[in-house]
Parts: sequence; structure tokens; C-alpha cells
Amino acid sequence: MTVTGEALQIISTSEYQRELEELIDWLSAELEKEKIEPTELQWTILINHLNEMLRRSKEQESIPEVDPEMFSEVSQEALRLADGVVRKISNLTQDEMYVLSIHFETAKQN
Repeated sequence: MTVTGEALQIISTSEYQRELEELIDWLSAELEKEKIEPTELQWTILINHLNEMLRRSKEQESIPEVDPEMFSEVSQEALRLADGVVRKISNLTQDEMYVLSIHFETAKQN
């Protein structure tokens, strides 16, 4: 995994730095098992999203509801990875899984 200076900035300034680093390490290993390799830009965007998910979890916020049908073409693999992240963070709605799955589906195309 290669991260940009911008990604390192997101991590270092996160209110939840330790949890974000642990989440990134765990997710990096999960992606490696699936042979999914996000680009540097994809990692930066993903790290920002993970940081925001942690914030929403801690502050008991939620994203607007999404229609699962909009994600019908997302692979089970991407959905499973996203579900794992949502479960690991906890205190998030299932809508987060669908939005997050797009990161993994996009990275699969690399």
C-alpha cells in the first residue's frame, strides 16, 4: 500500500488517529487477500471516507438513506469487504456499506 502526503495528513490530523490506523492496517490486509490494489489516489479517497465513517460512528450521525437497488451491479466481494468495515467500526447504518462498496468495486478494476 502506497499512501500520498495528503493521505498521511488525513491520518495525522484525525481525531481518531489510532483507530483509523488500525482500520487501514486491517483493511489493507483484507484487500491483499482479495488481490485488490487501490491506486494512491484511491487510497487517499478511501482513507478520507474511513475517517468520516469513524467520525459519524463516534458522533452518532448517519448518512442519508440509499436505495440498495442502485448498487445491484456491485460485486458480492465489494459488498462483503464494505460490510466488514461497517461491522468493524460499528454504530453505523447499513447504508454506509453500499456507499463504501463503490471504493472496492472501483479498485477491483485496476
